Amino acid sequence: MTMMPKRSVLPVSAARSSVVAVARIVAMAATVLLPFAAAAEPTTLKLSFFTSDRSVAYQTAVKPFVDAINSEGEGLLKIDVYPSGALGKVQKDLPKQVLDGTADIAFIVPGQNPERFQDNAVVELPGLFRNSYEASLTYTRLVAINALAGYRDFFVIGAYATQPETVHSRKPIRSLADLKEQKIRTNNPTEAIALAKLGALPVVLAFNETAPAISAGALDGATVPVTQLFDVGIGRLTSNHFLLGTSVAPLTLMMNRKVFEGLPEAAKALIRKYSGEWAAVQFSGAYEAIGTKTIDDIKADARRSIVVPSAQDQLAAQRTFRAIAQDWAAASVHNGDLLKLTEASLAKVREVELAKSRAEAPKE
Repeated sequence: MTMMPKRSVLPVSAARSSVVAVARIVAMAATVLLPFAAAAEPTTLKLSFFTSDRSVAYQTAVKPFVDAINSEGEGLLKIDVYPSGALGKVQKDLPKQVLDGTADIAFIVPGQNPERFQDNAVVELPGLFRNSYEASLTYTRLVAINALAGYRDFFVIGAYATQPETVHSRKPIRSLADLKEQKIRTNNPTEAIALAKLGALPVVLAFNETAPAISAGALDGATVPVTQLFDVGIGRLTSNHFLLGTSVAPLTLMMNRKVFEGLPEAAKALIRKYSGEWAAVQFSGAYEAIGTKTIDDIKADARRSIVVPSAQDQLAAQRTFRAIAQDWAAASVHNGDLLKLTEASLAKVREVELAKSRAEAPKE
């Protein structure tokens, strides 16, 4: 008879000890590998945008930044956008949204929070800037050197400015005199002062709340940048366009500074790369191009009246605007110094642009 070899059998206690040992090894391995698994997941940030992602502001300011981060930051950093006010559409509430963690990033209009962004009046002074490019770069540089109050708790991704806002109304406007007693929406209190001195009845109102007010008869029209005239329905309700440049509207894309500082260094470096002057230049180039096309479209529409102010009206408006700037600067030493700093920064922007245009001019 063939004898079967004897199997070695561990005592029950030893077997249990072996199972426990294996379980401990597995647990230790999981503990060691967990940080690596977590590191493979990108950090996700929530971005709040108060209106449609088809709007000009989104396409020219928010989208270039989001696309750049989500493309280059794959595996490191991801931005989820919540448009159309999904996290809140009341503009006054947006800074608080960022600070209380409802959103990590938000597109904020400082003119709706003048009590927080008190120094923004210097950027809003009427007649100061000629276009979006010089306004956006000047604003960006003021923010970069911490010259403006209210930004301490935020990391500013983009400090943008529209082209000077112009007047669009249901009622005819052929001259400054026709502004008298028209109820006109303005972006901020500084612009409201200018409109009041020109004879209008200004109302500071959020951009996305303006069309319903015009439709209801509470307003006759609005100051808005030509580029954004059709964004939220204002252009549909107004057919008289008086192209008197008033104030630019400062716009910002801001992040909770504590959230920014808590990111990995590589993520912070990536955000910095697509912030500041990069953001300002990208925005203003696309923004001005849309504005040029919009003007052409208005001129081609026989149902619309488009009026360029006469030389006399332009001079009268500029005298009014200069007086407003002088009064603001005289209100305090701080205001006076800030206006000088802003004008010096603007002069440098214009100096570089002038040198560039001369270099690109055809040689005779």
